[in-house]
Parts: sequence; C-alpha cells; structure tokens
Amino acid sequence: MSKALLSVSPLDGEILWQGVTAGQADVRQCMKTAATALADWRSKSIEERIAIVRRFGAELTARRTEISTLISREVGKLAWDADGEVSAAIAKVEMSIQAREQRACDVQIEASHASAAMIQRKIRYQPVGVVLVLGPFNFPLHLPGGQIIPALLAGNAVVFKPSEQATAVAQWMVEAWYRAGLPPEVLQLLPGETQTAKLAIDAPELSAVFLTGGRVAGNAIHRQLAGRPEVLLALELGGNNPIVTLDSVDPEVAARIISFSAFVSTGQRCTCARRAFFLQTEAARHQIDALVSQTRDLRSGMPFTSPVPQIGPLVSAAAVSGLQQVYKRLVDLGCEPLLSPVVSQTCTSLIGPAIVDATGIPADAVREMNEMEWFGPLLVVQQVHDFKTALEAASETPYGLSAAMLGGTEQMFGQFVDCVGAGVVNWNSPTTGAAGALPFGGLGASGNHRPAGFFAIDFCCDPIASLEQCVPVMVDPWGVAK
Repeated sequence: MSKALLSVSPLDGEILWQGVTAGQADVRQCMKTAATALADWRSKSIEERIAIVRRFGAELTARRTEISTLISREVGKLAWDADGEVSAAIAKVEMSIQAREQRACDVQIEASHASAAMIQRKIRYQPVGVVLVLGPFNFPLHLPGGQIIPALLAGNAVVFKPSEQATAVAQWMVEAWYRAGLPPEVLQLLPGETQTAKLAIDAPELSAVFLTGGRVAGNAIHRQLAGRPEVLLALELGGNNPIVTLDSVDPEVAARIISFSAFVSTGQRCTCARRAFFLQTEAARHQIDALVSQTRDLRSGMPFTSPVPQIGPLVSAAAVSGLQQVYKRLVDLGCEPLLSPVVSQTCTSLIGPAIVDATGIPADAVREMNEMEWFGPLLVVQQVHDFKTALEAASETPYGLSAAMLGGTEQMFGQFVDCVGAGVVNWNSPTTGAAGALPFGGLGASGNHRPAGFFAIDFCCDPIASLEQCVPVMVDPWGVAK
C-alpha cells in the first residue's frame, strides 16, 4: 500500500518534495512500461541516442545554478561542493560517449591467417534490457547519472529509484532528460523507500540492478536475487578506507591531504578516509598534531554563508545521531579522543569533525573497528611499528574501495597497491581522488567486480560473438572426423 513520502531539507526543515511511495501496482505498471519501451529505444541509432544524451548535458549546463542549489537544499551539500558535483555530471556525458566508443562499439576482428579470411568475426553489443538504478543521497545527480547515461547509450530502458532523501533532485534530473527529448517511458522515476526497491527487484521484467549504497543494502539485494543468475547485479558499496603516511612527508602537507580525505563533503563520500596510519616516530607525532590542529581550524557552517565553510551539514539529524553512536562505540573500544564532535546549537544536522586515536587498543577491538562502516566526519588515527606493519594494518578490513599512501618510493607504492586490496589506490593524493577516464569500484565487501566510472558501460550491455559468411560454403565440417 502506498504511503506519504516527503523529502525535507536538512538546512531548515522545508519540504522540497512530497508525494507517495510507489506501491505494488505502481511498480508493476512501471516495469511493464519499461519492458514495452525497450524495443523501440534499442532500435534507435547510436547517433540518435548520443544526441539526446548531449542535449541532457546541455540542460545541466544551462541550469547548473538551479540544480546545484537544489542539491545543497535537499542533502545539505555546501555550495562549492554541489557545484562540483554538477560539473562532474556534465563531464560524464562526453566521457560516457567516449567509453562506449572504446569499450562497447561493434567491431570486426581481422583474421590471423588466410584460411580464416572467408569468415568474418564480429562482436556486437546489445543492451541488457530493463535496468533498475538505485541511487544514493550523497551524490544524487552525479552517481546515478554515471549509470543512467551509459545505460541509455547502450539502449536499455531505465527505472530509477532514488534515495528517498534526494527525490527532489531525482525528479529534476528525470525532467531534464524529458526536456532533452528522451521518451518518458524509457526513463521512469520510482519514488519510495526500501520496500519499493524490493518490489522492483522481484519484477519478472528486470534484467539488471545497479546499486550505489552501503554493504547491508548490497548484501540484501544479493540475497534477494539468489537463484536468478540472469539478472546482472552491479554493486558500488562503501569502505573503511586507509591512508598511510610515512615520515618523509611534511606535517602540514600530510595534514592537508589527510583532513581533505577524511572530511571533504563532511565525510559523506564513500571514498573518504576512515583510518589514518602513521609510524611510531617523533616525525609522525608532529604529523598527527598538525592534523588535529588543521582539523580543529576547519570552518563549519551552512551552505550559502560567508565566509565559505569547509564542513557542512549531514543529510539529516538522524545521520548525526548515527555518527555520534559510532564515535561513542570507538571510545568504548578504547580509542582516545583527540578531537570530539560538536553538534551545532542552531542546526541539528551540522556536526564538527572528530578524530580518535586507536593506537594500542586490543586486537578484538581493532577487528570490530575494521568491520565498521560509517558516513560522516570521523577519522581514526593509529601509529604502527614500520611500513610492513602499516601495510598489514591497512589491509585488515573486509572493505576495499579506496586507499592512499603519502611519501615513500615508487617501489613502496607498488607494494602498497599489491597488498592493500582496494580498487582505487592513490599516491601522494587524497583517498577521494578519482578520474573520469578510469574505472571506479571496490574489491571485497566494497563491490562485486563491476567497476563503474569509465567502465560502467561494461555492465550496461552484453557482447555477442558471431562467425559470419555471406553464403554457405562447400566445406565438409565433419571431414576431420573421417
């Protein structure tokens, strides 16, 4: 049964979107409509699809202030951060077109010897079918867009179930696609919460599910799809991301990179650093002191205020409460508070960054900490004996999304890449650094071997292999068996 659904601004409580959750009848109609629209959309030429995608990009460009403001209003993202998200969403248009051309363009494979020259070997790419995109709140435009764009380019019909905390942005985006000329049946908005997603996943028309979310949600969908191998599942999940700093790094430089890694977007990026490792040296002590000092000086505030803040609100007061519970649990495990989180007296969604020191806590407490997943401005620092110990400690988590190393040599970084078990591994740059021309995805509990980014087109289509001759030839295929 449908129920009322609201999206409320974490800034001032204003209702930005209101409607009802999609119930069983709504989901059934939506999935049937998508299945019906699929044949016509996939029959469109790639040139027609590209033209619509580019017009969508033009919509984003023409209305970037409008959509970036809405992102800030709905999920609390600071103005400069929201504008950066819009820039990334615009760039995704041409990057996705390029990715399709490089990775999913029909090709003919040349014969390696003369006897095979009569037979043409071709690879064609077909859409997987009806795709369900489950979007997150933290990048409500860019992340679902990074899956919707390649899915549409490949000829799929898309059903989009956004985070219930970002439905206003989702509706704006879908309407921008319609203004760009996309037939409404090809991309449909399905508002709702977890139950709506479950209903859509159970639909017989479903061909693929693309989720950007947490480990719990990914595991639940994986279980729900048990026994349905024909439904492709692409998971982009969270992380417990490490950053390792060596003695050679200037304390102020280390502090800037680590604080940005941990606290950009108020810690609401899946690639944000959660654990920072230092050596047990005097140099490391200076690095940690600089990190705490710089973090304490970060400006917290609301979007659209001056001076421009560096730390903004979380998506909701409930998110603040959840982060406080994680902080308390870490302290209960034996972590020493270096910087305590402070909630704003004027906005219950605004909380300052926190740092705790896990050096010397018991092994069972370390294991529990490494299993945890949190989403907010909270960093754990830990000092270890040497680089080898740092590698081992950084990798001791079921997650494997992002990691970074500061300092060291190219050989040491090679060791780090090999040992840390992450899908995005950076050297002398933040854990949050990612490039549109590269794959983006995690290992272990952070994904299921379906990297997005430039490689998202791979899970949006199926390669079809063909051996072709214009006419049958007079060859006895059984000759070798005589």
